[in-house]
This record gives sequence, structure tokens and C-alpha cells, in this order.
Amino acid sequence: MLRRREEELTGFGRQPKVPGHERRSEDLEALTKDAVLSRGLGRAYGDSALPPPGVTEVAGTTLADRILAFDPATGVLRAEAGLSLRELNRIFLPRGFFTPVSPGTAFVTLGGMVASDVHGKNHHVEGTFGAHVRRLKLRVADGRIVECSREEEPELFRATLGGMGLTGHVLEVEVTLKRIPSPWILQESERVPNIEAYLEALAKAAATWPMTVGWIDCLSQGEKLGRGILYKGRWAEPHEAPKHLPRPAFSVSVPFDFPPFVLGPWSVRLFNAQQYWRHGAKIRTQIVSPWAYFYPLDRIRAFNRMYGRRGLTQHQAVLPKEAGPGAVRRFLELLTARGGASLLCVIKDCGAEGEGMLSFPRPGISIALDIAVRDDTQALIDALNEFVIKEGGRIYLAKDAFTRPEHYRAMDGERLARFEAVRRRWDPDRKLRSAQSVRLFGDPA
Repeated sequence: MLRRREEELTGFGRQPKVPGHERRSEDLEALTKDAVLSRGLGRAYGDSALPPPGVTEVAGTTLADRILAFDPATGVLRAEAGLSLRELNRIFLPRGFFTPVSPGTAFVTLGGMVASDVHGKNHHVEGTFGAHVRRLKLRVADGRIVECSREEEPELFRATLGGMGLTGHVLEVEVTLKRIPSPWILQESERVPNIEAYLEALAKAAATWPMTVGWIDCLSQGEKLGRGILYKGRWAEPHEAPKHLPRPAFSVSVPFDFPPFVLGPWSVRLFNAQQYWRHGAKIRTQIVSPWAYFYPLDRIRAFNRMYGRRGLTQHQAVLPKEAGPGAVRRFLELLTARGGASLLCVIKDCGAEGEGMLSFPRPGISIALDIAVRDDTQALIDALNEFVIKEGGRIYLAKDAFTRPEHYRAMDGERLARFEAVRRRWDPDRKLRSAQSVRLFGDPA
């Protein structure tokens, strides 16, 4: 049975909004026959999961969420693309398995994890999600159903990892889950006084901890710029962990759009100061739920409403290792000089570049900013992107809504050319496209 859902579509940032609806079915093969784009849970911040101009329908995958096969001896799972990470974790955590790579939300589908080639707190150890994907089943632009892997149609496989759904509709995903010693996380956290101390502590932690991430205060200035909290984690051993299973934390919902002043510079400064001082000077060690460790913001449903009626954008960039630690300070100084007030500023280190032709990470430092949309947002994103270009970095397409095509090509032109060459072979008429591919890649509207 086919079902329609909503008459307006938007990403998680609620910017932009376009006319449209999801056409949903448990049968993805039938659903994707004439679709230009597949869409999962809609957690991409910008326009990568929105239809191109003139198209009002996308294939919603979330009803196609069956587990097709699982081998407990190897951890190899095969499932339909609409299976959510939250459901996967609910089923497999009690069985001693977890996704090998997790983004910051569990409200994402397997297909979405492939299309964005998501990364997480363990990128410096495990790479992106695509590194653990074994096979994909796709419907390509001419209607054929194709299996691809590192051995079979390898170029299509690599283009699909991080290809933002533009190489084919992901129907099924085969991935190797990670066997874990217990379903709990041993976490250590420490307060650091500035960005230089933070980067030093991050580099030290990465040598011994498989999962590292930090929140920083990007509005403090001078010697305090970049002060924050560094979180380190690993899976707890059985003798360290509670005997009972962790449960997803109780969630609350933001019931309405906050007025713009609520997340203005002064309120964000106060929040950041409170977060920093509340931690205390001592290093903290505790056993925490993986739901709390990996997905803290999932506890606040519709938290995007906090950014007001105009929505938010996330700017996530990686500054390459060659740029040196000073590049991170210069990036933050540019942000504060232009009045950027980010309630959430997350910094982590990235390891080796993955296989995906447009995958985001590369060796360096990733900085993610949540920015409320204002009249000057385009100018702010332009300035940040110009800095990223100068330093040799790149942005994460799954978060973007404002980057100009000339800026993206300056960051990623060589990789984009290789991606487009593969895409032309499989989709010469550009049947598969999105609002983002029209905006950034020059696809026909």
C-alpha cells in the first residue's frame, strides 16, 4: 500500500522548505521505479533530501525496514534501507552488537548512513560507516536493480558511499556490526581552558581512547577562546558494567518555536559559561548509557524549534592536519568577529580519508556549528567557507544549506569531477537529483 505524507518538505534545519510529500511503501523496489530521490528520516540539515525544483514527490523509505539476514558468528547484517539506527541498536545491543560507526543521532536510516557516509566519535580508529559496508543493492537511474561492492561495480560502490543518494536508490545494505564486551560506555571527561589545550588533550586522548569528542565555548575570547569539555570513551568490560541493560533516556519535546532572542549571543554566552564551570576542574570517570553517550540531543525531541521559526543551519568543516592547530583558533576568531553564536560547537579529530568519492572526513580537525538562520547567515557561511578553502579543508554535504557552488568546487573540485564521471555513466540524463544537487552541482531544475 502506498501512502502520502505531508505537503511540505524540509530538512532538520527547517531551511529551506519546499512543496512536496513522501510516497511511502514497504516495497522499495516498486516505490523507487519513477522517483528522483529517496528520503529516510529527514535528519539531513539542509536540502540534500529535498526534491529538485518542479518535483513534488520523493520516495520515503521508512516503511521498508526489515532485517533480512544476520550471522552472529561474523556480525554481518543485511537489512532494508529504511531500517533506523535506533531500531537496529534496540535489537542488537542486548545481543552484544552495535553499529561500527554512529553519527550523533539514532534517528537516521541505514540508507541515509550510506548516502552521507556518516562518521562518529571513533573516526580516528574505525573510519566512516562505509568502511564497514560490504554490499549494496541499488535501483539505478535506468530502472535496473544492481548489486555493488568492492569487487562488483566498485566505482559505483565508492561513488554511492557519501554520494548523497545521487547514484541510485539504496534498497538494501549489508554491513558488519561490531561485537561489544558490554552494552555500556566507560566515559572520562575533562575540562580544558582554551582551544590550544583542547587540541593538545584531544591528540593525546586519540592515542589511547577509541572514541573522542568535545564541546567547546566558541564565544569566549582571548586566552579563553575554545575552552570546553573533552569526552573520551570506550566500551566497558563486563566486570565494569551494570548487569542490567541500558534504556533510551526519557525525552522531552520543545512544544513551540522559540523567539529569536532566546538563542542570541548573550544567552549563548551564559549557557556556555554554565556548561564549562559546572563540570569542575577534576577529571570525571563514569559508566554511561550508549544512548546518552552517542545521542545526547535525541533526548530533546524537535530541538530544532529552539532556533526559531526561520530554522537553523549546521556548518561542519574539516580543517586538514597540514593547516596546523592555529587554523582552528583562526576559524573560531573569524566566527566570533562576525557575530556567530553557536549553542553547539563540537570538535573532534578525523583519521584517514575513506573510500567514498565525496565522503567528508580527512585527517584533521572537524568543527560543527549550529547556527540560527538570520539575515546575515549567508554572509557568515560565505566567510567561513572562504576560510575553509584557504586552509585546504572541505564541508559536510549532509549538513549544508547555504554553500555557493563556486565555493564547493573550490574545496572539492577534483573529487567532484571523479564522482560526476561515474555518475554520468550510470545516469547520463541526470534523472536522480535533489535540491542540493541543483544548487551545488548544476543539475537541471
